[in-house]
Amino acid sequence: MKRLYGNLKGLKASYAHSLKRYLRLNVPPEFLVTPEIAQDISRLSSELRRQIGLLIDRRGNIVCVIIGDYKGIVIPDTDEFRSAPGRLLGLRCIHTHLNNEALTMDDLNDLVLLKLDMMAAITVSDKGLPLEIHAAYILPENSEKKPCQIMPPLKPGNLDIGCLSIIRSLETEFSRTASLYDADSGKERAILISVTTAPKSSASESLMELEALADSCGINVVGKLFQQQKKINPKFILGAGKLQELTLMALQKGVTLIIFNRNLNPSQIRSITDRIDLKIIDRTQLILDIFAQRAQTMEGKLQVELAQLKYLLPRLVLKNTAMSRLTGGIGGRGPGETKLEINRRRARDRISSLNKAIKKIKKQRKLQRARREKKRLPVISIIGYTNAGKSTLLNTLTDSIVKTQNRLFETLDPSSRRLRFPEDMEVIITDTVGFIKDLPEDLMSAFSATLEELENADLLLHVIDISNPFFNDQIKSVETILARLNLTKIPAIRVLNKQDMLDAETGKIYVDKLKGILISARDKSTLMPLIKKMHSIILLK
Repeated sequence: MKRLYGNLKGLKASYAHSLKRYLRLNVPPEFLVTPEIAQDISRLSSELRRQIGLLIDRRGNIVCVIIGDYKGIVIPDTDEFRSAPGRLLGLRCIHTHLNNEALTMDDLNDLVLLKLDMMAAITVSDKGLPLEIHAAYILPENSEKKPCQIMPPLKPGNLDIGCLSIIRSLETEFSRTASLYDADSGKERAILISVTTAPKSSASESLMELEALADSCGINVVGKLFQQQKKINPKFILGAGKLQELTLMALQKGVTLIIFNRNLNPSQIRSITDRIDLKIIDRTQLILDIFAQRAQTMEGKLQVELAQLKYLLPRLVLKNTAMSRLTGGIGGRGPGETKLEINRRRARDRISSLNKAIKKIKKQRKLQRARREKKRLPVISIIGYTNAGKSTLLNTLTDSIVKTQNRLFETLDPSSRRLRFPEDMEVIITDTVGFIKDLPEDLMSAFSATLEELENADLLLHVIDISNPFFNDQIKSVETILARLNLTKIPAIRVLNKQDMLDAETGKIYVDKLKGILISARDKSTLMPLIKKMHSIILLK
């Protein structure tokens, strides 16, 4: 990384030579910078009327000399230095100030956003002499909620401050506080981000659901950030202050993952990762990850892979020049394809292959439906919001053992069982994948083969968890998806699950309001009114 960086236009060769000389110098690790270097860059800065900055690694090597203007410097890309979760970047920045000011807000922002070991400013006199050195470093979590510690001004001759010792003790404290949040080893540690223009109550509900999704994916949520804006920042989503707060929280808690409660486009992901050197995912990718974990059948795995590739294809963008090396085959002409082009071509080829495989699945399902129609067995499909109790209801109705668990999207692959009514009439009852608010379009299209099963249903059982405080919104989300799938003409029964968690009076109010049937999916004795209603509708078909 050793280089001269900045606006070199109009810089005399003698000055350029003097600045390059710093790249060969070394600073004792316990010194912030040596008095000799502080004096020398102050003189040069005064003569050039420009700020000069040095990036110094922990071995004391000056790895970059930055030439700014009178007002400031721009710190270059530090891709060669990657900070692990709970660790600082490994670089400190020392630069000059020509107007006799201490550390500015821009300096402190760079300190936090880049996770620098330290940030220091040397105030320069009119005669080109160093007056004072102002230094700061990031603090671990503390009761005063101070993000940074600004040290008392240092004199130019007294710069042996135990710099490396301070940095190491800080990282030890960062690691210690991060370990408090990492009770479950091996889990990702995440911060959830909600930026919205919607009312706070709606955003709070959405953030709670995002936390449930993260928990369902096996992610340890260690923090949340909420910001309400009149207009969303098109580049970073978050405002500048929240971006700094996020960076600080991520460092203090040893975070490995940031999850946004909205869909991010490729340029937004790139902009945010340029400022925060962590994995960034959005709500859609989180749902895709859950589906990838849950898929058991070959059909389910193909559908999930197709959805993932469709999501990934537009996001196959280069983040740094290390990935832009050209690759050409032996004997090939020209530079060949870039790594990016190869990845895109492979993704498109695989998408084409998966589409063919899913078309084959659709044909097989069509044949299966034709066989069922010959036998004239009615089909009842259980639908509803994820984790509403659909699989539990299937198990209780049919004495089955479909896997159930109290987490979102536990059941991904559909299950079908036979149900015999008291009058010796048989039906096929099918459990489907759970719905969710703003179901990703790629998942809707990828699971078209599964969702097409609903088109041939004679009856839909819409299971509603009435113990959930947001069940009204969940009903709207499910019915919106049914409308998108053109399934609103199929008869449907609203099944109000978890009556055992309500008092009798509240339950009666919900029955009257929602025109549904109250049940407890775990208790077979509560299902008889539902069975009678199902039977009467099927007889009329």
